Amino acid sequence: MFRLIVLAAAISASVACVAPRLALVKQRESPVLTTRHPDAAGNKYGFEGGRAVKVGSTYHLFTSEMTGDPIWVKMRFGHWRSEDGSVWTRAGTIRESSGEFAGEDPRAALWSPIPIFDDGENRWNLFYVAYRAAPSTPQRFLLNHAGEIWRAVSERSGQEGIGGPYRDLGVVLRPGPDSDPWEGLQGTDSFFPYRAGSGWQALYGSARSEVMPIAYWWVGMASSPSPGGPWRRLSRQNPARIEKSFIENPIVTSLPHGGYLCVYDSNVPDAIGYAYSRDGVKWNPGAPLIIQPRTTVWSHDVRTPLGLIPEGGNLYTVFYTGFEQKPDWERLLAGRGGNATCAIGVATVRLELE
Repeated sequence: MFRLIVLAAAISASVACVAPRLALVKQRESPVLTTRHPDAAGNKYGFEGGRAVKVGSTYHLFTSEMTGDPIWVKMRFGHWRSEDGSVWTRAGTIRESSGEFAGEDPRAALWSPIPIFDDGENRWNLFYVAYRAAPSTPQRFLLNHAGEIWRAVSERSGQEGIGGPYRDLGVVLRPGPDSDPWEGLQGTDSFFPYRAGSGWQALYGSARSEVMPIAYWWVGMASSPSPGGPWRRLSRQNPARIEKSFIENPIVTSLPHGGYLCVYDSNVPDAIGYAYSRDGVKWNPGAPLIIQPRTTVWSHDVRTPLGLIPEGGNLYTVFYTGFEQKPDWERLLAGRGGNATCAIGVATVRLELE
């Protein structure tokens, strides 16, 4: 009996160690949410960043809406709902940035609303990035800089409180004396917390945007006993070497067989990135997943995955953003307009063990 128990434990441990892979099952050939939606009035450039989750049978999308010029400065957080993932209704605006463009307001540009349910407090948290904004120079990218991570909590308890309203409780991570050497002028550009072990872990991102061209966007790890902090950078192991030069907006999913999978913007054409961690702290190198086969192209620039939503078995839904037209970045970043709108696409992926 003892030998059987030991053998069963060894088999279970070996299964948990196997790094999974993602495979595309199908992709919808057109976006499910665009600026042409009747509820998207005032959304000039579309949707970027955030997270989609499923509560009961209802999908909820929290996304950064780019409402004015220059692009990426005047922003608002939209909350959208759908019963089938295809037909969406805008439930409301969660936050709106000031759009101030002289580098004075630390909340001039708001980005990446991330809803996280804390079962310990039975309440939704909303983490997001707040930037200062100013015209860039040939040497420094100032459009979004000095990013800080804010935490807000739903005033309603329970899963049904996901729609808010949300009350700001303050900044949980910011650039400062405890920043790692690889972090730079951009500050903290993303933050995703999740339960791992006896506490909470988070992947956060940054870039040295005070030197042009920007050499890399990387991510590091932070830990905390609770979502509210205190959050401490795991400096000895940072940055996490998931990608050599570019990774943004990772979103982590706990896997049923053990371990964790994050999906992220990888800057690979027609693809998102994904990476595996056995313990939620140390991450394997990432890999690309072609989310948009060349036979079914609707986006000229696939951008940011909004998370993996389990649908039963080994199937997951992934919503993602992408530009419908090829962006004219020179005009857009200079605040001179441009014909580029970012929409929301959807695909089904399968989790496979190698």
